[in-house]
Amino acid sequence: MPADSFEVVCEIEPPVSPDIAIVREQIAVLHPWCDAFLVPDSHLGRATISSIAVAHEVTYLHGRAMACINARDRNLLGFQRDLLTAQAYGVKELLFVYGDRPREGERSGLTVRAMLDQVRTSTVEAQFRVGVAAEVTRDLPSWKRAADFVFTQISFDVEAVTRWRERVEFEGDVYAGVMVLGSEKMARRLTDLIPGLSVPEAIVRGLGRHPTVGVAHALEQVQQLRDAGTVDGVHVIPARQYRALANALTIKNL
Repeated sequence: MPADSFEVVCEIEPPVSPDIAIVREQIAVLHPWCDAFLVPDSHLGRATISSIAVAHEVTYLHGRAMACINARDRNLLGFQRDLLTAQAYGVKELLFVYGDRPREGERSGLTVRAMLDQVRTSTVEAQFRVGVAAEVTRDLPSWKRAADFVFTQISFDVEAVTRWRERVEFEGDVYAGVMVLGSEKMARRLTDLIPGLSVPEAIVRGLGRHPTVGVAHALEQVQQLRDAGTVDGVHVIPARQYRALANALTIKNL
């Protein structure tokens, strides 16, 4: 894979209040270094502004937007409504996910597979580029191969991501998940919450001494994945470290 085709997709932290200013700030800070922005959909089971509305804001500010749509909060009619809204707003790239456990209320019966099937069998298929999520600890299910792209779960093991990509048959683009850790507490919480995810103890201890360790390690992962040439890009989750990430990218000129 040519190095100049490697894409960096930065995740936006969506607002939990009606104030869209924080979105605009993130876009302005990260835009020089990102090829696209992924907008989560009420991630962590808490309500946020609609991912499609935020994606529309990204395109308005001349960025490329990928809107996440989770199966957790929708029935089929609600999903069809969101597809129409995405069309109206010119949002062309969608990532379908199962969705984190909701803090309140029940999970819907809609699944990612049903969402993917709905798009592929409807008249809107040609208007969207659709992606799904995958875990590098498992093989990619055959039905997910109908997607246009895959976002892998975050990992701190570049070799594991490379081995997974080499054995998985998938013709679309693959974006490897990279998390910018902000603290030792955050690192330990992720290890506890996500099955199969392990943050190296050296990084955890380093975060206890200085929070910039998380940014430095994320950039090192991005460079290693780019050099390996097995994935088409990265999905970087800066969370609240987006300013520090942008500053480091300016210095490193990655």
